[in-house]
Amino acid sequence: MAAKIFAADSVDTLDVFEQKALGLAHTLRARGVHPGTRVLLKAGNSTGFVGGLLALMHLGASIVLVDHQEKADQTERIRAQAGAKIVLVDDDAPVADGGELVFLYEVMAASAGTVPQDGALDFTTWSALPDGLIMWSSGSTGRPKGIAKNGGRFLKNLERNARHVGHTSDDVLLPLLPFNHQYGLSMVLIAWITRCSLVIAPFRRPDRALRFADYTGATVLDATPATYRSILNITRRRPSTKAALRSVRMFCSGASPLDPSLSRSYVDEFGLPLLDSYGSTELGNVAFATPENPVACGTVMEGLALKVVGETGDSVAPGEIGEVLVDCPDMMTGHLDAEGGVVPAAQGWFTTGDLGYLDDHDNLFVIGRKLAVNRNGYTLYPEIIERKIADRGCSAKIVSLPAADRGCSLIFFVEDDQGRDARHWQDIINDALPAWERPNRVQVIDRFPVNANGKPHRAQLEEMAVQLFSRAVPSPTGRDTAPEPTAGPEPSHTRRA
Repeated sequence: MAAKIFAADSVDTLDVFEQKALGLAHTLRARGVHPGTRVLLKAGNSTGFVGGLLALMHLGASIVLVDHQEKADQTERIRAQAGAKIVLVDDDAPVADGGELVFLYEVMAASAGTVPQDGALDFTTWSALPDGLIMWSSGSTGRPKGIAKNGGRFLKNLERNARHVGHTSDDVLLPLLPFNHQYGLSMVLIAWITRCSLVIAPFRRPDRALRFADYTGATVLDATPATYRSILNITRRRPSTKAALRSVRMFCSGASPLDPSLSRSYVDEFGLPLLDSYGSTELGNVAFATPENPVACGTVMEGLALKVVGETGDSVAPGEIGEVLVDCPDMMTGHLDAEGGVVPAAQGWFTTGDLGYLDDHDNLFVIGRKLAVNRNGYTLYPEIIERKIADRGCSAKIVSLPAADRGCSLIFFVEDDQGRDARHWQDIINDALPAWERPNRVQVIDRFPVNANGKPHRAQLEEMAVQLFSRAVPSPTGRDTAPEPTAGPEPSHTRRA
């Protein structure tokens, strides 16, 4: 069956879609896009985004990707730093007056009916650029940085990805992800690499996305844990909607840590686990669970190397927690400096700043960021604590706030759409954790706030925590509790969580 590009208002074969992309390239070339031209692309998930992306790659442009919802002033700061002369945007994308604005629909209208002279898409020039792709870190641990990537390395990384996971030309990929971030962009280009079908669905509307899965016979879903939780809630409320996923052979997850209890729920409901993965904007895609090996984040891809080290820099034994290091030949070429130049990044072993461990079969278990806090003289790692209570069915994010008398206070935000009170979760948490890791306060919320790429929005949670502690602490019999942990022995952070 011929591969297709499915969208809300159109369906084209991949061959026809590529011809349209060549038409877009013809129009963009006339607008001044040439090999090496820096072009900022800011658009939502659409055929225009995908076609525009392929056209820019064909022209050998240096593509600066910006989230569709990014504020206009931040977009302008990025444009100015990157030195992008042309800004290719949706009509509704927030933009300032800097640079030459070119609207996607305008280019699509101008190229309609164009007979391409180039024959076929060719990414040779783009693949040679050291800055073929410029993406931005999420900023979850500081100010976002411009990350320059070589186009050829990026595509090679996706070829490894497709082989490792087992994508085939018969697949119908349904990525419920923003296409302008690492994970979503990977799936768009994997569809092109493997010549399989791609579904462009409203990823922020899982209820509608289920209908797209039904109509197109989707075989592979890719989404964040937050989206998978929403899909699970929908199918439990309306069991008839489960049939929409009958063709799915892989539920793939990424962008943020996956709760084991959520994966078990998918086994119970659909007979398939959630397949976790690991990667980053800097490195690309690194490790994947597969249907044959659905354990944690699976093993590292062929051609890459991974190890977990302790404080001395030496590899730790299987099951011991340490920092994850990756040697990836597909990693970034460097970071953008203030003038838009590329500052080369050291190649070889890359220190990720993530905590994790390997099992006896080299499966990677990622715990979270290596962000330590000190409380009452003890060194604690909030994301290790989060993983411990996740094994008890408690989905929580921990925020640390400074406290003069104890070093810091820990606020546990527990996600629970059933609205069970804080005392219920406090009992579960107390049973799972030693006294020195227990919360100063538990706050139950329906859903974690998420950022543009589907990760829990730490900054918003921190703001919520500050607001909570600026008010009087309520009675422990309400939805919030604030028990003071008692002292205990110093925990070892190298034990398996």
